[in-house]
Amino acid sequence: MAKILISACLAGDNCKYNGGNNYNQKLMDYLKDKDYIKICPEVLGGLPIPRPSAEISNGKVINTESSDVTFEFQNGVSRALQIIKNEEIEFAVLQSRSPSCGVKQIYDGTFSKKLIEGQGLFARALKAKGIKIIDVEDF
Repeated sequence: MAKILISACLAGDNCKYNGGNNYNQKLMDYLKDKDYIKICPEVLGGLPIPRPSAEISNGKVINTESSDVTFEFQNGVSRALQIIKNEEIEFAVLQSRSPSCGVKQIYDGTFSKKLIEGQGLFARALKAKGIKIIDVEDF
C-alpha cells in the first residue's frame, strides 16, 4: 500500500533548526486514516536540535556561523532515501523554503530572508526519483 511521505516538523516533531516545529493541522487531519512516513533529513544527517539556521549558497549549505554543513545535509538525504527505498510513496508533502525540503522556493544564501526559485536537497532527490513533491502551503 502506498504511503505519503511528510516532513517530520509538519507532524509536530520539534526538529526545526530553532527547536520548534511546523505542525500543520490540515495535513494531519488528511493523514488521520492514511499510512505515512515522517522524515527530517537534517536530523538524520546528524545535525543537532536546535542548530544554526542554514541556507544554500553557490551549491553549498552554509549556516549562520559560516560553517559548511553540506555533508550533513547530503548525509541526511542519503539516509532518508535508504529509509524509504522499499516503500511505495504516493507523494511527499514538504516544508516550504527549507534548505532540505523546500519545493518551490528557498532562501538565497545571504540570510536576508530573500527568497529565490529553487528546491532543497531532499526535495530535489525525491523529484529525481520520480516522487511527486508538494509544498505544504499548496496542500
